[in-house]
This record gives sequence, C-alpha cells and structure tokens, in this order.
Amino acid sequence: MTPAVDARQSGPLPGTARARNLLFVMCDQLRADHLSCYGHPSLKTPAIDALAARGTLFENAFVQSGVCGPSRMSFYTGRYVSSHGATWNRVPLSVAEWTLGDHLRAADRRLTLIGKTHVMPDREGLARLQIDGDAELGQLLARGSFSEAMRHDGHHAEPRARYAQWLRERGYAGDDPWTDWVIAVDTPEGGTASGWHMRNVHLPARVKEAHSETAYTVGEAIDFIEREGDAPWALHLSLVKPHWPYVAPAPYHAMYEAGDALQVHRDARERVDPHPVYGAYLKQEECANFARDEVVAKVRPAYMGLVRQVDDHLARLWAVLERLGRWEDTLVVFTADHGDYLGDHWLGEKELFHDAVQRVPMIVAAPGQLAPGRRDKRLVEAIDVVPTALQALGLPPARHRVEGASLLPLLDGQAPPVWRGAAFSELDYAYRRARLLLGRGPDECRAWMVRTERYKYVHWQGYPAQLFDLGNDPHEIDDRGRDPGLEGVREEMRDRLREWSLGLKRRTTVALDEVSQKTDAYKQAGVFYGQW
Repeated sequence: MTPAVDARQSGPLPGTARARNLLFVMCDQLRADHLSCYGHPSLKTPAIDALAARGTLFENAFVQSGVCGPSRMSFYTGRYVSSHGATWNRVPLSVAEWTLGDHLRAADRRLTLIGKTHVMPDREGLARLQIDGDAELGQLLARGSFSEAMRHDGHHAEPRARYAQWLRERGYAGDDPWTDWVIAVDTPEGGTASGWHMRNVHLPARVKEAHSETAYTVGEAIDFIEREGDAPWALHLSLVKPHWPYVAPAPYHAMYEAGDALQVHRDARERVDPHPVYGAYLKQEECANFARDEVVAKVRPAYMGLVRQVDDHLARLWAVLERLGRWEDTLVVFTADHGDYLGDHWLGEKELFHDAVQRVPMIVAAPGQLAPGRRDKRLVEAIDVVPTALQALGLPPARHRVEGASLLPLLDGQAPPVWRGAAFSELDYAYRRARLLLGRGPDECRAWMVRTERYKYVHWQGYPAQLFDLGNDPHEIDDRGRDPGLEGVREEMRDRLREWSLGLKRRTTVALDEVSQKTDAYKQAGVFYGQW
C-alpha cells in the first residue's frame, strides 16, 4: 500500500494563510456528479461552482462508508471505520474517540453544530466512566463534542425540536409539523399525502420554501456567523438534503424533468448470477422500486430540485461571508457524507461500493490560496477533513490518532513527495434485511473496499470478492471478481487491504513525540536489565 503523505505540519504552508474560522458544510446523500462543477449538463449549481473557483475541487474524493453514521464518524474523527468502530447508524461512537470538537476543545475553542450529525450517545461508556449524562460534560460527550446551536436530523419526526416549534410559530399547526407539512403534499383531489411515498414527489411540499428545512438551517447558520462578529468561530453546517424524503417545496419541485436527468447506469448483465450480497440488496424494497423506470423518472427530477435549492441557499451564506470579510480568514470545506444510487445498478438508497455512493464532492477553499480554481485528481478521503482543519487553524496534528492527511499542501498545486495510491471504505450490513435473506449472523456481515485509479476490489466476509476494472469499465457493470485471468490483480488488491489494516492507528493514548522521547530510555528510569 502506498502510504498517505505525512501531515505533521501544524502551521500554514507557503501561500496559505492561517485561518481564524472554520466553515465545514456537509450535504446528506449528495452525488458528486449532480453539481455543474462536477459535470452535470443541466443541473446548474452556481454557488457551489463559485466556491470551487475560490478554492480547490477534488475530483476523486471518497467516503469511508456508504452509510450516514459511520461515514460521518470518519469525517468527525479523521479515522477509518475499523478504527473508530461506529459501523452503522445505530452504533454509538465510543466516548474514548476524539472528534474534531475534542481537538478544538483542547485548544479552548468550540465546534458549533447547526443541522445533522447522526452522533449516537455512548451511554454505556459514560456510565462506565461515571459521567452524568445530564451534566454539561456528559451532554457534550454524548453529542460528539459538538456544541449544538440547532440540531435537526430531518429523517424522522422531531416534534419537540427547535425547528418544529419554529414552524408552529409560523402557523404550521399540529404535534408533528415536519410530517404534516414539510414532507407532505396536497393532492389534486384535495387531500394530503406523504412524501415518504415516492409516487408523490412530483408535487410540491406543503411547507413554504422560506420555511423548508434547507432555508431554515442555512438561515440559522447566517444568524450564528453574524452574531459571532469578529470573534473566531468553527461551524459545522450539516444540511439534511437532498436525502429522502425527496419531496421539494415549490418552485424546486418542478424545475426539472426526466429528460434533464443523467443517464441511468445499469445493465441486464448485472442481474445474471449476481454476487450473493448484491443479489440480496436487489430484493430489498427500495431497490426493487428503483429498478422501475417510472420511479427513476419521477425521483431524479425531484432530487435535482433539492440540490438546486441547497445551492441557492448557499449563495445566501456566501454573500454574508463576503459582506463580513470572512473569506479572508475562514477555511471552507464543502462535501457530502455519501451519494445516492437513484436507480444506478438497479439499486436505491446507498451502502454498497459503486462510485454513485462512494464518490462525493470535496471542495476546499483556504485564505491566501495562490492558485484558486484548481482541480485535483488525486485520491482524497473523508478522513482528510480533520487534519486539514487542524493544520489550517494552527492546532496540533494529533498524528497518533488521525489517519487522514491534510489537504493544504494540495491547494496551491504543491506536490507532496508521497500521496496515497488507494482509498478505502467499509460496510456492516448487519442491520439490513439483506442479512436475513442471506441467513448471516450479526457478526458475519462486513465488507472492505480498496479503490485505486484503475481497480476497485471488495472483500466480503464469507463470500467471493468483487473486482471492477475501472479503466475499461468506468460505470462498474462487469464484476470480474470470479475471473480466473485476474487473480493476480485480486491478490495485489488483497495485499493493499492487508497493509492498510496493519497500518490502522490503535495506539491512541500516547503521542508520537512522547514515544520518541521514551525510546531506549529505560536506564533513565532506573531500570537496568541484561547487564554483565
């Protein structure tokens, strides 16, 4: 395995000024190819394009999991899923893990959240340490060390949340205005229907656009930045869209038609003798529905409208940064926690290892960039966000914990002597119906992916591997995992996985400098052994 560049520098690089502030923007379930700066021919995203013009657009950015929770925990810790252990949405991040919020807290700074995190409290860990979960410290640790200015997860009813109360104050009556207004539609027959049913997503949401999730969340971020003034701040703005339910408010529900959507990448050959796990996923409800042309034709335009809405509201945020002079002292990172199949490969939702899910947008803009508007083709990963933020803010790099590499050396086109030659991702499908269809136990459902520029290899626990030749098959149609002529390639990719697994950082309680200082120092401690 080619190792990642050593990101030991804690200060800014030549041409890059140290940032006073951090704006870390994440969309939920946003495909990279659904932005105009990444090549979408009809979905225009001028605000995100403008950010790319200010910074560096990474064309080959990959997440560490195609599932919200584990992917976000890798973004927040700078560590692979096998290291932080939160392998699924319902799996808490250990209280022992350091997040970006912890790194900032050690420097007497706070990381403010507006939006979604998917952080689950490690109640067992808090109890073991006898930390009161209701106390200030307990609440902070239970939230992944985010200071929650406003949390909105957006995929289920939150009747007591701040957003729900805000809606009620604006006339949206009911115990659960999110369900009744935000993800509901008025039918032509005069009734209401749920946006959970994809057959309804061509209709506008009942909520006014100005009161929608995206508008509200970005508005909260703007208020926060204006309140902070010239004081240093760090903000994680985490938008719930374009994640399902795919229902959009007017006018975004009708901005696009099926003819505006990208071609669906799927082939009948994929369903002939499919890989066992892939075949089980094909039988899940969301995948069986997205295999239908009518579903794709209805959902993709709605999804595009939600993306365009995100872009329009980010334009509001960019304008505030301009007015306040914050572009000159703020590191801005824009990305997504994973993509969305939207019918590609006969699949819906996310989770598996195709690029439609694993490849995400990654745009980084730092103060003082010498070469803005660059596009970089090197492989970068979700775990790179934490070391990038730490270096830009002038904080210790925590190399004994953090497994990613700072992207700052790449922003001005500098060429590190070594960069990674592969990206890695993981899946634990124990909570999914596919496990039951396969008759697997909860501890028998892991998979690990290694992706190079040319090949993608997936090692499945208990099943044959998958292999895609990306050079000749960029849309990942032909699974060559059982091709005897490519056994040499599979062995090479297995070797990469083995080397990667051996390089994970388990010694996280002692800094590397301390290890260096104490190497061969036993005599200084009065210990003498083996002497004659």
